[in-house]
Amino acid sequence: MTATSCNSMRPQEGLPGEPAAAPDSQPAPADRTARHDAPPSPPAPPAPPPGHATADALGAAARAFLDGLDHASRDRAQLAFHSSDRQDWHYVPRRRAGLAIGDMNGSELSAAHALLRTGLSQAGYRKLEGILLLEGILGGIEGNPGFRDPGHYHLALFGQPGHQAPWGLRFEGHHISLNFTSAGHAVATTPAFLGANPAEVPSGPRKGLRVLASEEDLGRAFLASLTPAQRQRAVIAPAAPLDIVTEASRRAALPSFDGLPAAEMTPAQRAALIRLLEVYARNFPDDVADGHLDRIARAGVERLHFAWAGSAAPKQPHYYRIHGPTHLIEYDNRGGDHIHTVFRDLQDDFGDSLLARHLQEGHGAHVHRRP
Repeated sequence: MTATSCNSMRPQEGLPGEPAAAPDSQPAPADRTARHDAPPSPPAPPAPPPGHATADALGAAARAFLDGLDHASRDRAQLAFHSSDRQDWHYVPRRRAGLAIGDMNGSELSAAHALLRTGLSQAGYRKLEGILLLEGILGGIEGNPGFRDPGHYHLALFGQPGHQAPWGLRFEGHHISLNFTSAGHAVATTPAFLGANPAEVPSGPRKGLRVLASEEDLGRAFLASLTPAQRQRAVIAPAAPLDIVTEASRRAALPSFDGLPAAEMTPAQRAALIRLLEVYARNFPDDVADGHLDRIARAGVERLHFAWAGSAAPKQPHYYRIHGPTHLIEYDNRGGDHIHTVFRDLQDDFGDSLLARHLQEGHGAHVHRRP
């Protein structure tokens, strides 16, 4: 069995995370009994911004990581926030900014993984571990373990982690690009790319491992749930593209909303579409994931579109995407055994909206105030 590769800047082409439904919490009923002698209740404090807890924990973990580095390693790991490297992302093997995990000692590596666990959910971190494992397996399949070295993944910090100024974090290598941007007590978590090659390990001790199984299986199951008329709307091309359509673009943009709109789906189908979407959103901690899902809901679930291209059969090339006003998910399985996925926030990739709010609130040197 031959695994296809991502070796060029423009690709030609378990440890699985499981979907988690958003908790159905019900607030306790309010006491509606009037008490004329009771003092008025103080106003409720404002709710923390989405991702507040994760932003604070991520900053603390990033400072701990930096504090454990010697001067030479810290110079490699930490770059200026406004460095052009911060938004120069990709998911193919190439030269990268930051400190390679293969160059870290044991304590540094432990701190790096503690930082990554802080920014991801348990499911998301398991996928990350699985992709690192797959890189070594792919090296054996291709007979090139030096090139497919899990030590080639790099961790880079941009700016000084904390609340005073914006800062960023990226963990990146073949089939992983995780990008975090934090300002104040909030965090943006996209673009987030995860890939798997092979999609299913063909032999050896890890035979049968499918790191991105839920992404594949729930997508195909959703297509199968459609009526013939719905399926005709959803399928936008007989062949899958060679890669995710937006590739490693700085800003994700598609010319139109293609496929089947959720407004034409049954309630059960819309619920299944949200479960598929959650597989991607819940790679992050609950406070971050809930923030993404809440914005999608407020923009209108009925405005989401599901599009499919290629075969519906397992192990054949196929592609799908979920596209709405605020977010875009793309999944591509090149050759049927080589998965690329990306989760994009169309308003907040690299913290675009977050940083704009941060400046509007009076933070940073570039705020322009009227005299």
